[in-house]
Amino acid sequence: IALRGLALSNRIVVSPMCQYSADNGCATDWHLIHWGQMLLAGAGMFTIEATAVTAEGRITPGCLGLFDDATENALSSTLVRARRQAPPVPVAIQLAHAGRKGSSARPWDGGMLVPPARGGWTPVAPSAVPHAEGESAPSALDAAGLAAVREAFVASARRAERCGLDAIELHMAHGYLLHEFLSPLANRRDDAYGGSFENRVRFPLEVFDAVRATWPADRPLGVRVSATDWVDGGWTPEDAVELARRLKARGCDWLDVSSGGVSP
Repeated sequence: IALRGLALSNRIVVSPMCQYSADNGCATDWHLIHWGQMLLAGAGMFTIEATAVTAEGRITPGCLGLFDDATENALSSTLVRARRQAPPVPVAIQLAHAGRKGSSARPWDGGMLVPPARGGWTPVAPSAVPHAEGESAPSALDAAGLAAVREAFVASARRAERCGLDAIELHMAHGYLLHEFLSPLANRRDDAYGGSFENRVRFPLEVFDAVRATWPADRPLGVRVSATDWVDGGWTPEDAVELARRLKARGCDWLDVSSGGVSP
């Protein structure tokens, strides 16, 4: 199958899998072994795990990042080493921002919000609505914050190009930041980015458009989206279909559909 200028030898794609094994966002020898195994698996393309576009956009302190020179250099050098051990296989990367699910403990440490007093940070979100009962509220993004996040996705896309990545997938699912804008369960804004469906899809589409304008035209750009929140009054399959239509019109090359909702 051909995706823009990228030819895949088959239609099997290794999905992004969080490893929670980075060092301050930097890829480690764990990633070298993991990526090497996946590149030898025979799939048509391998996708690097959800990779944060800002430090506070990491799910956990152990999550991979592509937000500064250190994380870029670590990812680039590790990928070069892994690719030396395998036949040529296209590699994609999933760019993400955890939103209000950021500053969480690793799954094997309980996965709950880690407050700043215990080494975490204050997550950001569309609205100051906690992800889980008993957790502190995230900070609601203002206009400057929205612009900074949008530019962070663009900057990470530029870094991905320099690292030699072949494709990008934007993470708009699983209750992370861009999904939080889509879902009325998490998005309680009363400005141009909240309320109606038109307003709730605005920021995710702005991010997509900004990355598409930056990412080389011959390289594919896809999106992971949740099909439903599984909660009355939340994001619905009908919403996902309409979002997909709009993304396709903007040049989205694939839609990776998930069932993970925005609720805990």
